[in-house]
Amino acid sequence: MSLPLLLSLIAEPLTGLADTAFIARLGAVPLAAVGVGTTALTSMFWIFNFLSVGTQTEIAAASGAGDTKRMNRIASMALMMSLGIGLAVAGITLPLAPAVVSLMGADHTLHDAAVSYFRIRLIGAPAILITFAAFGILRGLQDMKTQFRIAVSINIINIILDPLLIFGPGPFPAMGVSGAALASAAAQWAGAVWAVLTIRSDIGFSQKINLSDGIRLVRIGRDLFIRTGMLTAFLMLTTRTATLIGPDAGAAHQALRQFWLFTALFLDAYAVAGQSIIAFFTGMGQAAHIRRAAKIVCIWSVVIGTVLMLIMIAGQGFVAYLLVPEAALAVFGPAWLVTALFQPLNALAFGTDGIHWGTGDFQYLRNAMILASLTGIAGLWLLAPHTGHALTRVWIITGVWIGLRAFFGIIRIWPGVGRSLLSSQEANR
Repeated sequence: MSLPLLLSLIAEPLTGLADTAFIARLGAVPLAAVGVGTTALTSMFWIFNFLSVGTQTEIAAASGAGDTKRMNRIASMALMMSLGIGLAVAGITLPLAPAVVSLMGADHTLHDAAVSYFRIRLIGAPAILITFAAFGILRGLQDMKTQFRIAVSINIINIILDPLLIFGPGPFPAMGVSGAALASAAAQWAGAVWAVLTIRSDIGFSQKINLSDGIRLVRIGRDLFIRTGMLTAFLMLTTRTATLIGPDAGAAHQALRQFWLFTALFLDAYAVAGQSIIAFFTGMGQAAHIRRAAKIVCIWSVVIGTVLMLIMIAGQGFVAYLLVPEAALAVFGPAWLVTALFQPLNALAFGTDGIHWGTGDFQYLRNAMILASLTGIAGLWLLAPHTGHALTRVWIITGVWIGLRAFFGIIRIWPGVGRSLLSSQEANR
């Protein structure tokens, strides 16, 4: 299960990395503008990740219980909700784009380009949320190969369209930052249509929608909304702080942020596979199997995190050449090293998130994220943007935030705090 999922999770953030690599050739200001637009966009969509996480857990648990009718109803409800939310987000946010970009700290040199990128990417808002829900359904069904094929296809389309629309060879217009946004939106819609057609073929859609299924997803979404809201607020503030430091720091932070998201999703492969397995055993009521799966997820996450740390340290020069404008290299290096050193903890944080998603322990994850993010936000608030090594300090604060998340995730399992399916007391009952 993990191998195709691992490849698909690596493929997903390549949309952002491809945009970064192409836009970097235009200079530091366009790259920083894409960083502002991308951060604002992903921050909004991550708030609705319950469409993926909650749907995956519910589908997998229903599969473990052998309730095929419930799987059908949940899948239909999740896709309908994702379409409605996506259309609402796009309609409400389009006229507010200048204000959103300004809140991200973009000055007059970045503002117009960031607004253009952000608005065009909003065309793909419904497609992104539909893909969230569809991937959750496929993961809950333990169908990781289809997700892999869709994710790779999205990125192939994006990589083909990027140079055509950004630089305008031949008959194509040179659209710059706007071209990168249009390429991404088109690729997202192609992937969403494919995913919906696959689900219709595999399990079909229910004509009788049960509102209780929607209420259940909303209740899961309540805790995930707060949790993800705190997570995205912290990440938005890191980008805002980096942008306030200056265009060079903003460009370097964009490269760091995109690569960090790339490695984070890479590490999350075992966690997401573990989520489906753990939720399946939760539906069956197999506590011993739940704890064994949790142990495997944690061990392999740390192993892969350590390997990635070593690869990042060795590959700093190559990544800098590929993603970072020359003017931003001086601030990039120290911050990159800090990011690399925190990779094992980053792996554990994401791994334990997947474990607790599988058991449906959403309230605990919400509370843990609130504590970790408030600590990180306080650190960013106290940081003076114009002090020496300011960008490096931003990533040290990010490392502390990661470490707190990993700590809270582990103590819920070993030795076990509170009433959880993973605590030793509950497992012995």
